Amino acid sequence: MKRLFIDLEICSTCKECKVCCDYFYHPQNNGITSLREYATFATICRHCEEAPCVTACYHNALERAQDGHIKRYKMRCTSCKSCSLACPFGIIFQDFIPYLDSQCDYCVGITEKFPKCVQSCPEKAIEIKDVEEDLEKNIYFVGEHLAVRTLKWSREDSTSLKKK
Repeated sequence: MKRLFIDLEICSTCKECKVCCDYFYHPQNNGITSLREYATFATICRHCEEAPCVTACYHNALERAQDGHIKRYKMRCTSCKSCSLACPFGIIFQDFIPYLDSQCDYCVGITEKFPKCVQSCPEKAIEIKDVEEDLEKNIYFVGEHLAVRTLKWSREDSTSLKKK
């Protein structure tokens, strides 16, 4: 199955995202921003037991989901960036917390052309392709339509490093 593939390692080197989007309902939309946030919370976030980012949010826009991941409720978020400042690991980048939220529909059903995000990414960090989840290559599935390449953090990995 073809998926939207984002190489977060390449993405993280850009100072400013120049990607355009085909999202039909909002022409000013940049869905990659919301996907980067989603993928980062799912793969890189440390999921702290006493999450300072959650505590710092006085609008209750961040909370721990049932699966253990931190989730941002975008309708509650005022983009104050207090969570970004409170994160001890620097995972919550300030550009991830825009006040105007973007959406991505993964261009599901578009088969005759590549979406604008793929065409407009100057670093070629975004593709539509058949991809398999491969932990050795740091490729992870995040949801049904998204695959990302990133160095994933896990509590088990960090615990085993401390024992060595």
